[in-house]
Amino acid sequence: MISIRKGGVVLALAGAALIAPGPAGAAAKPHPTKAVSTVLHWYDLTNQTVKAANYPEPVTQSRAWSVSWLAAARAVDQGHNASFQKAAFSEALHDTLASVIPSQKKTLDAALSKTLAQIPNGKVKQQGIAAGKKQAKATLAQRAKDGLDTASVDAPFTPPAPAPGVWQPTPPTYAKAVRSAQGKAKPFILKSGAQFDPGPPPSLTSKTYLDGLAEVRSYGAANSTVRTPAQTDVAKFWEPAINIQEVQLVRGVLAGEHGKSLSWQSRFVAAFNVVTTDAQIAVYHAKYKYLFWRPVTAIRTGSVSPDPSWTPFFTTPAYPDWVSGHGGVAGSAQAVLTAFVGPNAPAPIKVTSPNDPGVTHTYRNWAAVSDEVTNARVWEGIHFRFSDVTAAKLGKTVAGYDLKRLKAIGL
Repeated sequence: MISIRKGGVVLALAGAALIAPGPAGAAAKPHPTKAVSTVLHWYDLTNQTVKAANYPEPVTQSRAWSVSWLAAARAVDQGHNASFQKAAFSEALHDTLASVIPSQKKTLDAALSKTLAQIPNGKVKQQGIAAGKKQAKATLAQRAKDGLDTASVDAPFTPPAPAPGVWQPTPPTYAKAVRSAQGKAKPFILKSGAQFDPGPPPSLTSKTYLDGLAEVRSYGAANSTVRTPAQTDVAKFWEPAINIQEVQLVRGVLAGEHGKSLSWQSRFVAAFNVVTTDAQIAVYHAKYKYLFWRPVTAIRTGSVSPDPSWTPFFTTPAYPDWVSGHGGVAGSAQAVLTAFVGPNAPAPIKVTSPNDPGVTHTYRNWAAVSDEVTNARVWEGIHFRFSDVTAAKLGKTVAGYDLKRLKAIGL
């Protein structure tokens, strides 16, 4: 069960997570081992640095994580001595992050000096530093002009003419489309964003479509009378960019897996971000290939009991429905987490959301996260369920391909 406690009232919702009140930003406390302390310090610093960049698109955030931790994992594996690895790890993270987010160089410089001061001086330390610099430079060069910068991702886009099933800018702002070229970006491991094309969305006369339309119309309306308080809470929790919650989940694994080596930890974080970035590219290739309309357009202008006044619980994002971005990330994340630690978390992981203050969701298995994300997007009124279900499958397919080929990129 999912239990929600707010204002002294306990509600229930079928599922596998637990929800309880907690301070915003709460997370599992790290185990006080030296290796985890170093990793968590730089993990939190990466998160702080990426947040400070204020990237408008989640995939650009993911790129910063991927490039920096890929370089770090590669650098760590250049030697086996603990001092070498710690120096290589911190130097590689510093150099990549300072390069892609130069506004944070002063903070990163101070963090690097502090970490390196903990390592005994000598030839091994210097070799580690050199390895970190080398891998950072090489990784940055490999990912130069990969199409994941904001300007490339948000290339201008002209919507097609209105027609049944075809995406159009959505109310209330009718904002121009964003992320139109994300699907054309260079993946880390996939051959291209088109490699695992999910195919077209269901026919507008199919049972799958009609069932999905009826569900989102009923449960996703701003004034829904059937969405329960517990379902409303889940919708609120997952409304922001999914990167926010996934960062906390990965941190929880690092804190729980305190017996793992620095090599395993850096490889895990790098793989998680590389794979989920590839999934985001694949999702957006489908979105802008099939250009499927959003529920608000279908309900207001479609042929099935049109309701021009229908309004979703949350404002619809400015890009097509098929397939879901949250669903793709959730599916790929579930697959990576399962590959590295199994289907269950090493210890219960507490996660918070900036859009649902005072509430903490506690997860014990990764499938619960994916299920909750799928439900949330329907209850928010911004996705058909079939778009989330298909996206989760796409994400898992991408992950299955990528995870078998990590060595090809030095992981």
